[in-house]
Amino acid sequence: MPQKQSKREVRAAVIDRRRGMSISRRQGDTQALLMHLPQIAQTNAAGDPATAITVCAYVPIGTEPGSPQMLDRLVELGFRVLLPVTHADEPLGWGDYRANTLVDAEFGLREPARPHLPPATIALAQAILVPALAVDRRGVRLGRGAGFYDRSLPLAAPDAARIAVVYDEDLVDQLPTEAHDVPMTHAFTPGLGLIELGS
Repeated sequence: MPQKQSKREVRAAVIDRRRGMSISRRQGDTQALLMHLPQIAQTNAAGDPATAITVCAYVPIGTEPGSPQMLDRLVELGFRVLLPVTHADEPLGWGDYRANTLVDAEFGLREPARPHLPPATIALAQAILVPALAVDRRGVRLGRGAGFYDRSLPLAAPDAARIAVVYDEDLVDQLPTEAHDVPMTHAFTPGLGLIELGS
């Protein structure tokens, strides 16, 4: 991907390419991500995959990688799963994920039913799965430009794993960056699973 492209240009190119992905390709990638989910336990500071940890995740929309089945699988693996709750121009709030209880929300999103938790709840998470259009090997993430995660990630624990979930081709060598960008520590892709960034 050319280094001199602006964020807007890269964002438009990725969205256009994702729209052209076949349903079978997306289904295959979804299954691959499900298979890799136990690797998330490796981000636990205790180093014990059997130890339950809190994971902030998300409900994918459109062509975002992931699926509601990933949320159920995380619960099956023993994780507490928190999902974002959006409020315009504010950091994300959070809610505990419970199967079959998601409700329609702003921006075409699906969110956990009330009660909701304050933005600072993100500090409880040892791992944060972050939707991304692309991420580079330094850890620079490209989102959709709304700024929700830019406002929320600074509230996370300093040692939390910040994991950009992308398709394989969305892991690139270099992306344009700005001062407010919070670096990702890992990428999570269908073909590679969980890989460390920035080293």
